[in-house]
Amino acid sequence: MSEDFDFLFKIVLIGDVSVGKSCIVTRFKTGNVFTERHTNTIGVDFSMKNIRIGNKNIKIQLWDTAGHERFRSITSSYYRSAHGVLIVYDITKKNTFLSLQKWLTEIRSYTANNVICALIGNKCDLTEEREVTLDEAKQVCELVPEILFCLETSAKDNTNVENAFTRIAEELMNRQSCINDDHDSNNIKLGQSKSVSNGCNC
Repeated sequence: MSEDFDFLFKIVLIGDVSVGKSCIVTRFKTGNVFTERHTNTIGVDFSMKNIRIGNKNIKIQLWDTAGHERFRSITSSYYRSAHGVLIVYDITKKNTFLSLQKWLTEIRSYTANNVICALIGNKCDLTEEREVTLDEAKQVCELVPEILFCLETSAKDNTNVENAFTRIAEELMNRQSCINDDHDSNNIKLGQSKSVSNGCNC
């Protein structure tokens, strides 16, 4: 794909250690590679991928953060300027889901007010080991205004991995388009009157 792009979005992945953040990133970047055992991320891993939505080229910066407590002071700085955040938990480990409040506190402390978040339940292929239901995740989404949607993924069998990034990128693109439209409507040429508008219905 050409290096030219219409939108550039920074998306940060957060969540407890060993929930599969790095596996999700690897699967999304390659489409056909899954590594059963990843070494734990130290600090932050950075990578990029270009995708196409409609007729727009979108470059996504992927920031895969460490889940270990000792790296929190390092990784918190990478929240800044983030456009989107994927909060990842492991559906087979309830404690990783219960850590959501901790991660929301960090998001509220370090990101902009308009950041878009998604709640991602990884390892949905391990159905017999499930400890968190999709309904539980949906209930959280309804209660937490920052979370736009929840989705279950499996980096192992490539379930919903691309969908997670595409959905958040599409929402970011739509919001940015609305901002640009509003900006254009406010730029009135000399001698031109401003027409009444309801703005962008986003």
